[in-house]
Amino acid sequence: MRIGVISGDGVPVSGLLTIFRNVVDLGRDLGLVDDEPVPAELGYSWRPDKPGYFPAGPPDPEGPEFLVHLPVSPPEPEDSAGAAAEWTAIRMAVADGEISAALTERIDRLSDSYQAYFRDWLQAAQVDWVCAVNMTLSDAVTVTTALHRAAAEHYGRRGHGGILFWDHDLFGSCAVHDDAGLRMYPKQPNELTPVPLDQPFHRWAVVSQSLAEECRHYPTTARPQVVPNILPRVPTGDLEERHHEFLRQQGISDDQPLLLNPVRVFRVKGVEIALDVLAGARDADDRHPVMLVFGGLSEDPVYAQEIATKARALGLEPNLRFLEGVPLRSYRDPAGRWHLDEIDLLRLAAARSGAVVFTPNLKDVETVGLGPALAAVAGIPCVSTDYDAFTPAYGEDFWVLPAGTSPFDAQRAGREVMAAVSAGPGRPSRFADDLSRNQRIVARRFPDQPWSDLLRRLTEAVG
Repeated sequence: MRIGVISGDGVPVSGLLTIFRNVVDLGRDLGLVDDEPVPAELGYSWRPDKPGYFPAGPPDPEGPEFLVHLPVSPPEPEDSAGAAAEWTAIRMAVADGEISAALTERIDRLSDSYQAYFRDWLQAAQVDWVCAVNMTLSDAVTVTTALHRAAAEHYGRRGHGGILFWDHDLFGSCAVHDDAGLRMYPKQPNELTPVPLDQPFHRWAVVSQSLAEECRHYPTTARPQVVPNILPRVPTGDLEERHHEFLRQQGISDDQPLLLNPVRVFRVKGVEIALDVLAGARDADDRHPVMLVFGGLSEDPVYAQEIATKARALGLEPNLRFLEGVPLRSYRDPAGRWHLDEIDLLRLAAARSGAVVFTPNLKDVETVGLGPALAAVAGIPCVSTDYDAFTPAYGEDFWVLPAGTSPFDAQRAGREVMAAVSAGPGRPSRFADDLSRNQRIVARRFPDQPWSDLLRRLTEAVG
């Protein structure tokens, strides 16, 4: 079958798209998903809270073409600032529960143009199923309304296929606030926020049991299937030339340990705490460890400036690299520079006395939090702050080095992680046992089987 993706996140690369790549790779290994590039719509035109990418995305698209952008363009505003203000005003009104005829008219007006866009997009994509990532959230109720209508029209004519709504965040569980301190989403759906329906052209998947429980209270008879995220397979063995070349291009020497911060530079991801962890690691180890932050500085310029200021104040600039978004496949750009994907970066960290640093700064915005899982599949330690979803996702026995949110506690964790990795392959057996247990836990808690079963059912549904 042929799959497409529509993401509500409004960014060119993200952890969710990386998990989607894992899903597609599994489907291809099973002979269920075709080998063509995946048609993609990444939501740039309706996410003004991502000013680095609104309304048309990055100036230079990422390569290579795992995803392909179709020659069908969403509505382009004549006045970008005015459009951003309108999108934001609608989002805030929906979050406040303000339901009025005037607000409904504003939503419908924008929905009409997006319905025409998605009608053309679906016709051009010719996908059996389109995976709608985090489109249940109300970042743009106008767009989700349009997608529902266009998909009903398109797949109603075809008689098979449809939308797989794939939610990693939902209303009550995603307590994200904007720079003014206002909650970006209502705590529960209201009559303006479309949710998946119990009808032939909708399927619904969520990544955790807690999200499934939340959905039981939504105004729909549809019930989602829990499909845990698929983790990458990290090869063992000697590094390859691209890894060594990447390190040279990044100015990282052979003896410098690598810390991975696998998050976007977005306020709730707690990059400022990760900087304190790095400061403690630097002070504890004269090999000058380097931290690779997966995200870029374009997504949230205000927060990015705070991060840059703190890095300078701590003297961390020589120890810090922002990767500006990790691609879905490793590639060399026209200038000859390597951009490594998540799997290659985990390989590097595993080979270089590395660890993962995962430090969300709010307890209630992660619904899983994959940083600890990525550390486990690579066989390396993880520093993590405490957050609500950690124990439901990993259980009581998963080993991490705890980091508090204060600079003192985070720097202490940085010193502790360097002690944990300093012995390299001859690491004390206590850590080896802990890491082996972590690998067994994630193998049990993030199985492939639910996705394998779902992909088979989707394939059978389209013949």
